[in-house]
Amino acid sequence: MKNILHPVYFPNIATMAIVVDSDIVWEVNDNFQKQTYRNRCYICTDQGKHMLTIPIQHVGGNQGRQKYRDVKLDNSSNWQLQHWRTLQTAYRTSPFFEFYEDDLAPIFEKPATYLLDLNFKTIDFLSDSLGVENQNNKTLTYNVSIEKDTDLRHFVSAKQKIQFKQPTYNQVFGDRHGFIENVSIVDLLFNEGPNSLSYLRQLNHQI
Repeated sequence: MKNILHPVYFPNIATMAIVVDSDIVWEVNDNFQKQTYRNRCYICTDQGKHMLTIPIQHVGGNQGRQKYRDVKLDNSSNWQLQHWRTLQTAYRTSPFFEFYEDDLAPIFEKPATYLLDLNFKTIDFLSDSLGVENQNNKTLTYNVSIEKDTDLRHFVSAKQKIQFKQPTYNQVFGDRHGFIENVSIVDLLFNEGPNSLSYLRQLNHQI
């Protein structure tokens, strides 16, 4: 049995716990929806939980909805530089940021055209960093209901909280804000480094 998930921007910890320990099929044939992790993620900064949002080109009028795979980025502002600097400021003192920095930087140095392509680049970086196989299976059509596989497409919703008990780990600003749950996997990676994979695999059984 496979799990159906959306490819999102630097997935959260719950999503990656599923990715590292099961067969995934990526949903790429649905319509783009707002208020989801498709173009956003949360990290921890000195101000607490912080959202990084990718600006996209919205369609309207007669065009109506657009497919997720057709969504283009709005590169009129240098959002990539802004995201990169925010990550550097937030995690430069974390134990493992410098270890992954050189592999992560290219994602922010070359302008991307499509949101879906960019999200897969972030997932490829994370898979390589965790030492797990990159999973490339994608849906061929969109189905409202999933019968044979496990439908985890609701994980994409930024409004819907995933209910699970997450063990704490040391976060850069944990002494200031307490432990912040289920942020982007980069928070775990920069703080726990090679231990991140075993952490995710233990967490997988609780989701």
